[in-house]
Amino acid sequence: MPAASTPPVVPVPSAIPTELGDAEAVPAYGGGPRLEGDLSAIERLNDGYRRIRKEIAKAIVGQEQALEELLIAIFARGHCLLVGVPGLAKTLMIRTLADSLSLSFSRVQFTPDLMPSDITGFEVLQEDKTTGQRVFKFLHGPIFANVVLADEINRTPPKTQAALLEAMQEKQVTVGGTRHKLPEPFFVLATQNPIEQEGTYPLPEAQLDRFMFMINLDYPEEEEEFRIVEMTTSTAVPKLEKVLSSTDILEMQDIVRKVPVAPYVIRYAMKFTRLTRKGNRIGAATAKQTAEMPGFIRDYVTWGAGPRATQFLILAAKARAVLHGRYYVSCEDVRMVAPAVMRHRIVTNFNAEAEGIRPDDIIAKLIEMVPRDPSERTER
Repeated sequence: MPAASTPPVVPVPSAIPTELGDAEAVPAYGGGPRLEGDLSAIERLNDGYRRIRKEIAKAIVGQEQALEELLIAIFARGHCLLVGVPGLAKTLMIRTLADSLSLSFSRVQFTPDLMPSDITGFEVLQEDKTTGQRVFKFLHGPIFANVVLADEINRTPPKTQAALLEAMQEKQVTVGGTRHKLPEPFFVLATQNPIEQEGTYPLPEAQLDRFMFMINLDYPEEEEEFRIVEMTTSTAVPKLEKVLSSTDILEMQDIVRKVPVAPYVIRYAMKFTRLTRKGNRIGAATAKQTAEMPGFIRDYVTWGAGPRATQFLILAAKARAVLHGRYYVSCEDVRMVAPAVMRHRIVTNFNAEAEGIRPDDIIAKLIEMVPRDPSERTER
């Protein structure tokens, strides 16, 4: 039986920058560390982080925690699921962030009749004017952007939702047997409305697990709402400045990967995820697991977080450390990113729903009970 042919790989359009210049190239993770250059780059990123927050504040009031988590995900090469009621400026927040980072932006409104080709693009038959022959030409879909906003992703059927899976994981799409690379950096941000559930298609666990963060957006405080109304009902239009370039972001993404992590910090992150699991197999737990399992996990959790959660905890903690100007990761970094990483990976049971126990409540209890290593360095 002949071996299956490998689909050709089509590079991303040259109009969108995808690679670092030779002078700014950063050695791959695992190569020799360039500590002095990395520390200088971290200082620049820390300064850029403050400038980004300043620029975004011109258009967005409040939501500081959400903005920090979005930036952490971008520099850790992750994707985000944003959950909030309508009217909380989700689209404006993402567009403003993309503009300040000099990234191309695309928005897809997910509807029940949306097809996968509406996202990835499609091939059309055209006549070559030079040869007169009819050839297929690929028309790029909205997925070919640095920042892709998948608005109300749970309003489209699973077949269309699945079109995002390959893009999010492999940074490419396959159309007509040909693979097309996506621009770098590439960041998917999907939104969900937590109120309306009628006529929606809940994301399966496999797709939820692709998102590094689930970010919850709350209503603004009283003073913040006053400033929002004051800002949006006047003639003033904020003028944003570009803070970083796509080349800067790619460089910082490589530096985040090279940030060292002490073994006890990795084990601290592992403790979080492993305590949420009820067994190695469905309905099966070893005697040791049963003895170590907290009572609230046994009573309220159906399924816990997998190894990918631990990976994302460490990557997000690295990115947070870099954004705050540090070249080391502390347990505090892990604690700060734990809710966003784990809230969509913990499946609660009927008992939890009946008593109003949310995944965030379970995560808060885990943060309280997991011991902090006494050798941990004090965060600056």
